[in-house]
Amino acid sequence: MAAVSLRLVRAAGPTETRRGIVNPPKDLKKPRGKKCFFVKFFGTEDHAWIKVEQLKPYHAHKEEMIKINKGKRFQQAVDAVEEFLRRAKGKDQTSSHNSADDKNRRNSRKVKKNMGEGKKRVSSGSSERGSKSPLKRAQEQSPRKRGRPPKDEKDLTIPESSTVKGMMAGPMAAFKWQPTASEVRTKITPLYSSLGDRAKLPVCYQAITKKLKICEEETGSTSIQAADSTAVNGSITPTDKKIGFLGLGLMGSGIVSNLLKMGHTVTVWNRTAEKCDLFIQEGARLGRTPAEVVSTCDITFACVSDPKAAKDLVLGPSGVLQGIRPGKCYVDMSTVDADTVTELAQVIVSRGGRFLEAPVSGNQQLSNDGMLVILAAGDRGLYEDCSSCFQAMGKTSFFLGEVGNAAKMMLIVNMVQGSFMATIAEGLTLAQVTGQSQQTLLDILNQGQLASIFLDQKCQNILQGNFKPDFYLKYIQKDLRLAIALGDAVNHPTPMAAAANEVYKRAKALDQSDNDMSAVYRAYIH
Repeated sequence: MAAVSLRLVRAAGPTETRRGIVNPPKDLKKPRGKKCFFVKFFGTEDHAWIKVEQLKPYHAHKEEMIKINKGKRFQQAVDAVEEFLRRAKGKDQTSSHNSADDKNRRNSRKVKKNMGEGKKRVSSGSSERGSKSPLKRAQEQSPRKRGRPPKDEKDLTIPESSTVKGMMAGPMAAFKWQPTASEVRTKITPLYSSLGDRAKLPVCYQAITKKLKICEEETGSTSIQAADSTAVNGSITPTDKKIGFLGLGLMGSGIVSNLLKMGHTVTVWNRTAEKCDLFIQEGARLGRTPAEVVSTCDITFACVSDPKAAKDLVLGPSGVLQGIRPGKCYVDMSTVDADTVTELAQVIVSRGGRFLEAPVSGNQQLSNDGMLVILAAGDRGLYEDCSSCFQAMGKTSFFLGEVGNAAKMMLIVNMVQGSFMATIAEGLTLAQVTGQSQQTLLDILNQGQLASIFLDQKCQNILQGNFKPDFYLKYIQKDLRLAIALGDAVNHPTPMAAAANEVYKRAKALDQSDNDMSAVYRAYIH
C-alpha cells in the first residue's frame, strides 16, 4: 500500500466524506483516459476512483470546507480524519523515539566493544602475533562473508505506485506524510486482503464507482449535480440577488437555514409569525406579507402544504401576485398537481413575472442537511439563476422542461415511496401475527436487495413506537391521492397506489395525520 495523502473533497453521493489516496487492489484496473486516484472515503469506508481536479490538500483547505459544509455526516468524516492523523502521529513519534533509543544502545555497545578490543590488543597483541601462524592470521584479517541482515535490521519500506509518486512530487509534496510500516499493515492492507476479482468487490464500492461514472459521462443531461459542483469549486458563491422565502414548515425551515449558512440574503414570511424568530436571529429579514416579500426580493421561493395553500398564497389577500411586477421571480417548491402549478405559472407570467416550479424529494433530516433532490420545470433562465440556492439546499437538481412536468414527476416519486411504506408496515404486522420476530425481519431485509436508509429508519420508527414526523402522514396521503388522479387523467391504472391510499386514509381516521408516515403501521393493528 502507498503512503496516504489526505485530500479534502466531497462525495458524489449523499454522504459527505473526506478522502485519502491509497493504492488500489492489484487486479483493479484504472479507468482509461482519466488522470485519477484510488481514494478512501473517511466516514463511510468506501473507495472509488476520483479525478485529480477534485482533490484538494487537507490542511490547506480544512477550515474553509468546515465553514461551508454542514451535517452530522460531514463532521463525522472530519473526526475520522483527525483521529487517523492523531494515531499516525503518535505511532511515528513512538517509532522515532524507539529507533533513537535502539541506535544509542547499539552505539554504546559498539563503543564498549571497541574499547575492550583495543585494550586486549595492547596487552596481548605481540604475543598473539608471535603465537599465531601466518595462515591463521590471514584468515582472521580477511573480510567476513556477507549475509542477510538480521530481521530486526531490515529497512521496512512500503512501495509506492508511480501514479502516487508523481503527484506527491508536485506542488502537494508539502502535505505528504508517511505512516509507519505497522500502521500501513494494520490500517490499510486489511481493507483489501479479501478482495478478488471485480465481481467480488463489496456492494458499497461497486455502487459508488457506478455513481461516479454516471456523473462523469457527458450525456447532455439536464441535471445539475449540486453537491459535486460544490466539491470541485471548493465553496458555494451565493448569488447577489435578494432571496425571499414563504413557508417555514418541516422542509422550508431546513432550506432557509442552509440558504443563510451559505451567505444568501434572505427575507422570510410564515403564516405563524413566531416561526420566523429563529431565522431573524440567524440573520434573515422579516417580511410582513407575501406581497411585501415578493416586491422587495429578486427571487421568492415558497414551500407550502397542498394545492389550496399554494393558490391562497398567490391569489389571496396581500398574496404573491400583488407583489409581482416585470422581472420578479417566483419559485414554487410545494408538491401539488400539474393543473395547480400551471394555473399559478399563467397568472405570474401575465404580470410580467418569471415562474419556476421546483418541488423537492426528501424529508426533514435531508432538508436540514442540505441534501434534498430538486425537480424543476418552467423558466430555464430562472433555473440557472437559482443555482447557488439549489446547491445550498440540495445535493442534486433536475430541470425537466415545461411547467407541470416537475409536479407530475414528484407525485410519481412520492406514490412509489408511500406505497413502499405501506408494504413495509404490512410485512411487519404479518410477521407479528404469525409469530415471527419483527427485528429479525428487518435484519433480513437490511441484508438483501431492499436495504436502504429509508427502510431501516422507518422500521426503527415502528419497532420503537416513535412516530415523530419526518414526513407527515397526511401529506403522503395527499400525494397518493393526487398521483391516482394523475393516472385517472390519462386512463392509466394505479391499483397499488389506490390500495395504499386506503390504508393511509384509515390511519388518518385513527388520528395519525400529524405523525410520521410510518404511523400507517397503526392502521394494521387497530
